[in-house]
Amino acid sequence: MHSDLFASENLATWATAPGMTQQNAKSIKYAVDGECYARQGSMVAYRGDLRFEKQGQGVGKFLKRAVTGEGLALMVVRGRGEVWFAHEAANCFIIDFTPGDSMTINGRNVLCFDQTLSYDIKVVKGAGMAGGGLFNSVFTGHGRLGVICEGNPLVIPVSSKAPVFVDTDAVVGWSTALHTSLHRSQSLGSMLRGGSGEAVQLRLDGEGVVIVRPSELRPEKSGGN
Repeated sequence: MHSDLFASENLATWATAPGMTQQNAKSIKYAVDGECYARQGSMVAYRGDLRFEKQGQGVGKFLKRAVTGEGLALMVVRGRGEVWFAHEAANCFIIDFTPGDSMTINGRNVLCFDQTLSYDIKVVKGAGMAGGGLFNSVFTGHGRLGVICEGNPLVIPVSSKAPVFVDTDAVVGWSTALHTSLHRSQSLGSMLRGGSGEAVQLRLDGEGVVIVRPSELRPEKSGGN
């Protein structure tokens, strides 16, 4: 048989070392020698001796997720072998953390991560409980994090001279050192007349970056994982 389908760039070869690598734009391969963590239901293929188990989030994190509807529905992958992760053909990216690094990521954009990374579910400062509250996962430690984004992300620098305003349904993540607050961009009168559909944004101040997807969250996917 002959086809572009069998091109070398589509061939899954054996990994030469444990850990996370980019298989292609839409998937991440993880060579497991021990364990890793991933979004529940994100495994699309594997080979080797691997087990997939639902991962509890601990009492504190479980309670936060129950209240907020946000967070990470995780599974732990244990054993030795290779597993491929993907989610609805979204674009996949790998973030490398070194000691001292910290990044806030929306739970719906997390695909997989090393066990050496730690995370916690935290309320966005300044957001209170407006619109049900804004909650995201803060990752710290040393290791690699696989994230997903529908379309090509916008990575916007934030500086003390130029705050950035982001639609709360489009934000993927931001530098944890940034200060966050909610910003209203239309008057009460405009809202009463039907509004522009852009009433409230997340404002980010300080020094860092914010990652934005080029679309808003579709209504049928809202409400957490």
